[in-house]
Amino acid sequence: MSRVNFHTHTSRCKHAYGKDEEYVISAIENQYKILGFSDHSCWKYNTGFVSGMRMRLNEFDGYKNSILSLKEKYKDYIEIRFGMEAEYFPKYMEWMLDFCIKEDIDYLILGNHYNKSDELGCYYGHCSYNRINDYFEDCIKGMETGMYAYLAHPELILRSHRWDENIEMGFHRICQKAKELDIPLEYNVLGLQMNMRMNKEMYPHKKFWKIASFYHNKAIIGMDAHQPRDLDAELYDLAFYHLSKYDVEIVKDIPKIDYQKIKKNFNKK
Repeated sequence: MSRVNFHTHTSRCKHAYGKDEEYVISAIENQYKILGFSDHSCWKYNTGFVSGMRMRLNEFDGYKNSILSLKEKYKDYIEIRFGMEAEYFPKYMEWMLDFCIKEDIDYLILGNHYNKSDELGCYYGHCSYNRINDYFEDCIKGMETGMYAYLAHPELILRSHRWDENIEMGFHRICQKAKELDIPLEYNVLGLQMNMRMNKEMYPHKKFWKIASFYHNKAIIGMDAHQPRDLDAELYDLAFYHLSKYDVEIVKDIPKIDYQKIKKNFNKK
């Protein structure tokens, strides 16, 4: 089976483990064709806030140099892509867009973890019920920017709350918008591991993927690797088996995002 993964973290995010090269070696051993690094993005906060769950701005150069060096070193064995996982933080999106252009980022994936920013906003994995609609709004507005290759773990809100009519309506909105914009939705394998370990369905969630089937969405498998062993081929194949049950198109590549073009459109607004 041809395996690809664009959702890979590094120890710089403070909750992943292993050396960058160990992820590459694991990917090669498990017969991945493409490995995309997408550590939790740095942001330039106006307040000087220092996050405990993401790469810091002064660590970015080391991240970039490491990934590009590994890309060259292992070019005969695997294709390596250079990206980040980022939220939709309205007041910082212009900064992020300029940063992606300056640093020649291949892609961002939309990981909708926080409302507004993690300086003051709530974490959607542990938020109050009155923030549910904010979660869906942020997913949709983030996708509408055109800056993201796909939406990671779209069911993250289910870490906080049980499925109900309001959440179901929100997932319909996400799937409908993703279809309209031709943006894939991620089947998250780290979440699948958690579901199996806890014997509890949070994400990925069968009901969500039934909605995605209704809209005939594109889907992508994301290992969300936080340690090299998360790239285990058996986990990827298990996810592919489950995802294949739904009426979705499983994609195995993403385009390099043209941030210069997005910037031109941004300036026209």
